[in-house]
Order: sequence, then C-alpha cells, then structure tokens
Amino acid sequence: MTEIITAEPADAESYARAVTEATAASAAYYSGGDSRLDDATYDRLARAIAAYEAEHPTEIAPASPTGKVAGGAVPAGEVEHSARMMSLDNVFDGAELSAWAESLAKRLGGPVTSGYAVEPKLDGVAVAARYRKGRLEQLVTRGDGSHGEDVSHAIGTIAGLPEELDTPVTFEVRGEVLLTTEQFEQANLTRAEFGATPFANPRNGAAGTLRAKERPYVIEMTFWAYSGLPLEDGSAELAALPHSQVMEIVAAAGVRTTAATPVGLRTCASIDEVRSRVEEIAVLRAALPFGIDGVVIKADDPADQEKAGFSSRAPRWAIAYKLPAVERVTRLLAVEWNVGRTGVIAPRAVLEPVEIDGSTVTYATLHNPADITRRDLRIGDQVTVYKAGDIIPRIEAPVVQLRTGEETAIDFPTECPRCASEIDTGQERWRCVRGRECGQLASIRYAVARDCLDIDGMGQQLVAQLVASGQVSDFADVFTLDRGQLLALERMGEVSADKLLATIAAAKDRPLNRVFCALGVLGTGRSISRRIARHFGTMEAIRAADAAALEGVAGIGAEKARVVVAQIAELAPLIDKLTAAGVNMAEPGVPARMPGDDGGTAEARPAVPAGPLADLTVVVTGSMTGALAELSRTAMNELIESAGGRASSSVSKKTSLLVAGEKAGSKRAKAEELGIRVIAPDEFAELLGDLLP
Repeated sequence: MTEIITAEPADAESYARAVTEATAASAAYYSGGDSRLDDATYDRLARAIAAYEAEHPTEIAPASPTGKVAGGAVPAGEVEHSARMMSLDNVFDGAELSAWAESLAKRLGGPVTSGYAVEPKLDGVAVAARYRKGRLEQLVTRGDGSHGEDVSHAIGTIAGLPEELDTPVTFEVRGEVLLTTEQFEQANLTRAEFGATPFANPRNGAAGTLRAKERPYVIEMTFWAYSGLPLEDGSAELAALPHSQVMEIVAAAGVRTTAATPVGLRTCASIDEVRSRVEEIAVLRAALPFGIDGVVIKADDPADQEKAGFSSRAPRWAIAYKLPAVERVTRLLAVEWNVGRTGVIAPRAVLEPVEIDGSTVTYATLHNPADITRRDLRIGDQVTVYKAGDIIPRIEAPVVQLRTGEETAIDFPTECPRCASEIDTGQERWRCVRGRECGQLASIRYAVARDCLDIDGMGQQLVAQLVASGQVSDFADVFTLDRGQLLALERMGEVSADKLLATIAAAKDRPLNRVFCALGVLGTGRSISRRIARHFGTMEAIRAADAAALEGVAGIGAEKARVVVAQIAELAPLIDKLTAAGVNMAEPGVPARMPGDDGGTAEARPAVPAGPLADLTVVVTGSMTGALAELSRTAMNELIESAGGRASSSVSKKTSLLVAGEKAGSKRAKAEELGIRVIAPDEFAELLGDLLP
C-alpha cells in the first residue's frame, strides 16, 4: 500500500500524488465504496492541495478536486437536475467563520437582511426528491451537480420521505439519506444473516443501500430535507421565501426536515449567535441518534442568496462549519481477552494509536466473539473507529476494500485466559465455566467498593491477602472476620483492625439496593439494583419473584428478567450466607411485594410515601456544591429514589429535572434545548429538605 499523502505538497511530484489520492478517496466516498481516508484526513489533504495551488496557480492539475462538486470524482448521472445541486465550502474554526461572514457582507454591501439559518450538517448521501401533486415520482443523487443517478427504486424504504403527501403539492425537496445508529446496527445484522460483508460506517451503508436494486433483503433508511424549491409546474412561491419558512412548508406537507432533528433549525441574528449555536450543537452531537460532521450556516433571506451568488462548486451565501472528527480509520493490531468478575470473557481491540475527538485512542470495544464474527474482523484490518463525547470508542467495521491479503484471523480462546478452565460458549457472551469463582478477587473487590457495601479500608491488597489465606472465599465471609484473623495479616495493626471491623459492622446495615448491587447479578448495575429493591422491598420477595414479576421493574425486559431469575437462583448459597451473617435484606421504607400481591394496590400492599420527587425522572450532572458536595453519584441517585423519583444518567424527552452543578457541559445544553427544568445544587438540596443525610 502506498503512503497516504497528508502533508502540504512540497513540489510538483508530491502535489500530483496528493491530487491522485484525493480523487480516488472522493470517488470511493461518493460511490458508496470504502475510502482509506477518513473525513479528517481528506479535509487536511484537500486544504493542502488548495494551498499549493494558491502558490502555484499555473500548475493546477485538471483532475484537482478544488472547486468541483464532490471533488470532481463522481461521474454524471442520466437525470438532469432542475437546478445545480452543489457542495458547500468549509470552515474549521471561529476565525474562519468570521472571515466568511465578512466576505458575505462585502458581497451584500452590508449585513444579511434577516439573519442566518443554522442546522446540522448530516453525514449521509445528498438526494433530490421530486413530488408532483403530492406523489413522490423520482429520487435522484447529486452526482456531479448537474446530473445525478436515478435511484427511484429506493422509494418506499426511506423514513421521512413519504410516497404520498397529505396535500397535492408539486415541489422538489433536497436533503440527506442516512442510516441512524439503530438502523446501521440492524443493517449489519441483516447483512450478516445473508452472508454479506458489514458496512464500514453508516454513510457507506446509506450510499450502498440507496443504489442497491436486487438484494434479497430490505434496509430502512432515514431522510431529512435541508432545502425545497419549485418545479416547473408548481410551488413557485418557494423561490421568494426565506429558507426557514420554506422548511416549515416542506414539513407541513409531511416531509421530514432538519428542523425535526434533536438539534433543530434555528435562525440567528448575528454571527456571534451563530458561533454560540455551533458550540451548542457540538455539545449535543454525542447524544444524536445519527452522525453529523458539522453545522450548516445559510443566509436566510432569498434576496441575499441571489445577490451573493455561487462559485463554481458552492453557494457563497452558505458555509459548512466542520466539527472535529469522531470517526477515523486506523489499524487493528491485536485482540485482548479479559475475564470479568462474573467469569464473562470480553474481547478488547488494540489499535494503532489515532487522534479522535481531541484524545488519542488505542483501545476500542468489541462486545463478544459473535460480534467479531458478524463484523468479519481480522488482525491487520483497516477499521473504522467511532468515538463521540465520553462514549467508549467502538469499532464499526473493517474497510474490506483496503485488505492486502496479509490480514489474519482473530484467534478465539479455547480455555479461560485467567484460570485455563473450559469456556461456556452457549451464548453470545462467552463465560468461564467456573463463573464467579474464576473472578473471585474481582467479585469481592466490586462488592466491598464504595458504590456497593462501601467498606472503607478493604483495598485490593487486603482482599488478596484474605483470599490467599483462605479466610475469605466470597464477600459474605467478610462479615464473619474477627479481630484475631485480621491481626494475623501482614501489616495489620490493632488500630487498623478495629477500624475495619467497625466499618464492616456498619456495612451490615446498608440498604437492600446496595446489597443486591454487591451480588453483581448479570444485566444489572447500580440503577437497576435500586429499582429492583424499591419494587420488591425485601430480598425474600426478590427471590420469590419469577420472570413475569421482574418485568414489572422499569428497565427490565423479558430477556433480562430471565437472566436475573437464573442468577438469583445461582447466588442462593451466597445470599443465605449473607443473611446468616446478619446483613440487612430490606429496603428502608418499602414494604415487601410478595407473589400473590395484586400489583400493589392500597388494599394489598401499603403505599410507599410519594416524596418531593414523585414520578419525576432526575438527572444529576457536574460538580455538586453545598449540602450535596460530599455525596457520591451513587448516594445522589439513592437520595433521588428515596424521594420518590427515578434517577437517570442521560437527558432525554422523558427527563423531568436536571440538577446542574459546575461544569455541567453537554447534559445542561441538551436539557435547555429540550425545555427541561434545570436547577442548581442548592435549590435541589432545599427541595429534598429533611431527606438529606
């Protein structure tokens, strides 16, 4: 494989190689093939080419992507566009955005008339959809900007682009066809079922799916319109309306527009407001259900657009503000196999280091062996890696077209990497047959940690000593330790031993949700443990519950319910030992819900006090202050649920209240975008009143 040219060409020879590289990458990108250049690398290469051409205007190659729609790499289709379908020029920071705005103002002879329309730059495939008398008659790709490819065979498979509208309008809408995150995952599952290679990324999947005509399966896509224009026989009024109003008309007709995305379409009066809006969208980006690679800014008024005009490839009245890359292509170097506390054997990808979203990524998530098989991953593959916000990086798929033949199969373990026992491969998540016994140390450390039983002073080394000495085989044994056993340990003095015993005694009185969390039931964590404890009230009621009863707990579906029931049965000896040791098995203030209760009516079951947060879903973010400053996030969540609320870690339309401390970040921005009530820690503490510890 030849070296990728990414630096600014130093001479005519390196310039020619750069043009060849960029043209090939652009052709692969727009045709639905896989490019070995990710967006960030291509952008750097294109800017380097443009910089060289600015200094050497007499040496510009005919094949140069500069000033051409789609980099000049896409052949013309057979369908002529009703008006040129152009690309957008890019800016990469606030200074470049201001320079563009100043340039636009000079062309207009003053500021824009009615502000700027700001909307997300969707990372999909640009298409034009032609409606006549309310019926979708033709779907055309952008192509070279003058002519595009007819992909009308895809009509009926694209959400947001109805085959027939409620009103008999005649117009053309232009927008992006893409795969949402959910659609992308489902698409690759479907392709695996039919023996097809996985898509490298959602955009690649959308491009390939849009052009596919004879597949034995259907993949649903999604459309968002970003413009509307009249056709020769209708809707002439669209040409005289501001962009924001055109989008309202298109949406009213039944076509999904960028205004319907979670970040919407907003009109800003000044470039300073635009810059603030770009920052808001950048913060919300990680939570979006689809990919965006930037923000589009347009002069809203049609008179301004007409006056500003067009360059050879792009309108001068619009610009794309490119956001930092969250998706890059790098090499898969190895796969590590780690054993968790419950014996689950989890793979982790080791990557050639790559800069993504402001940090260096060297590892990525691989969910399980079945996931590796579905994605057809091989050691040495160039792989697409995705990272957004604080989400753990994940591998989306290999770039199959870049294989050299030197890639090798990933070796799956034939025995447990920790203890060499057999592996249970009966489910997608492989597990050591010894289960929790294999993960003994990790399981005990998890149980005594702050978020579970919170036994201060029982660190990793002490747990290892206790296990090695044979005094502790599971965390229930911790509650039967005596002073003599502790003093027999290395570096354990009388003061430390007494302090630890006092902490262990206090841990016996932890609420049921902490004890249940310490069990480490598969498919549960701190939040689900709290819900289970508050739903059933006692460990006895939990143990008596069947899968149907567990499905009554928020967040537990049929499959997870079956797993939890099986796990509780498996943990019965441990639960008995904890009970015998005097560990609390009840949730304070919550009566037991035993089998035979009629769903918890007042007659059958005493009511749980409503509390000041009754029926509210509460998210806490940022650093807490005042009365809440010393509380861990687990303690905060317990406090919320003791007040009748439901603690959540993510902001959505279902969120009722956001408690925003210092450096609240993206969650606060999203809450404000959704119109969710936001309060400070002090106000929240006052709301909780006597419930505060």
